[in-house]
This record gives sequence, C-alpha cells and structure tokens, in this order.
Amino acid sequence: MPAPKILVFAGSIRTGSMNAQLAALAAKEFALAGADTTRISLLDYPMPIYDGDLESRSGPPESAISLKRMMQQHQGIFIASPEYNASVTPLLKNTLDWVSRVREGKEAPLAVYRDRAFALGGASNGGYGAMRSLMALRQVLEQGCGALVIPDQIAVARAGDAFDDMDNFKDEASSKRLKAVVQSLIEFARHYA
Repeated sequence: MPAPKILVFAGSIRTGSMNAQLAALAAKEFALAGADTTRISLLDYPMPIYDGDLESRSGPPESAISLKRMMQQHQGIFIASPEYNASVTPLLKNTLDWVSRVREGKEAPLAVYRDRAFALGGASNGGYGAMRSLMALRQVLEQGCGALVIPDQIAVARAGDAFDDMDNFKDEASSKRLKAVVQSLIEFARHYA
C-alpha cells in the first residue's frame, strides 16, 4: 500500500510560535513513520479578510486556490492550532473560510474537506494546552466543512518549556501522544490513498 501524503501546518505565523514548533515536530514524526510529508507555512498563503462582496467581485484569492490545491494533493492534514480567547486564531479561521469557497469545475462544495482525514494539535503556555482551540477547530471542520477529524489529538500545556534544544519534547508522555496521533492519522489517511 502506498505511503499516504500528509500536509502539516500551524495556525500561526508568529516568529517563535510554539505551534509552528509543534507542526515541525509533527512533520518530523510523520516522515519517520513513513508518510510522504509536506510542511507549509500560512505565511506563504496570504489572504484578505473574508468578505462576500470581495468574493463576488473577484472570486477567491489566488493563495486560497493554491492552498486548496495543495490540500487536495494530500490524504491527511495535521493542523497545529494556537488558542486566542478560547478559540482558533483569526488567521486560521480566515484561511479555512476562504478555502471553503474555492470550487473548480464541477467540484462539489467543500470537497477538499471531505476527501481526506484531519488531525489536530495545539500548544499553549497555559494549563489547557490550547484544548479550547482544538474543540472550536473540530467544530469548524466537522460541522462547518463536513471533514473527518480523527478522535486522537495532542494538547501541549506549558509549551514554552515543553521542547528541548533539539526541538523534541522533553516529556516522554507528550512524545508518545504525538506518535499516537501520527500513527492514527496515517491509518485514516490510507483509506483515501
């Protein structure tokens, strides 16, 4: 069976982002587990704030079309989601909204979300490890976009002290949790390969 293709990105473009660090570690773990892994930054896909009038005038921005096409090339997607005010970042929500509006040819609405598996992770300095963000993101993806979001996820609490000098987890439990999420997403993604 061919190795599934896994796309990894963080919902933050901030310098020093703990979630970008989590995304990098996840990408490494996916590669070590044998997946064909691609890691991107949303910095390379800039989009204006979603506006229905703008969409009516000009259609989706080229970066939304490019990201949607990138997502289509992968059977699994891992998103590392920071937490802003108990929810997802405006950057991540706006990105998901714009991508949801891209339809090419006779493509069904939201097909890019329905034809692959998603896994979630989050990191924060607080004690919840971005858990509220993960719940909000799961709702957006599952209920809003019809995506399959696997049950396994990782929430890294006190993330400012969670990584060592080699950008691996200091804590063996977090390392095992990430490996479990990685294996689970690979198995789900195989169904779309």
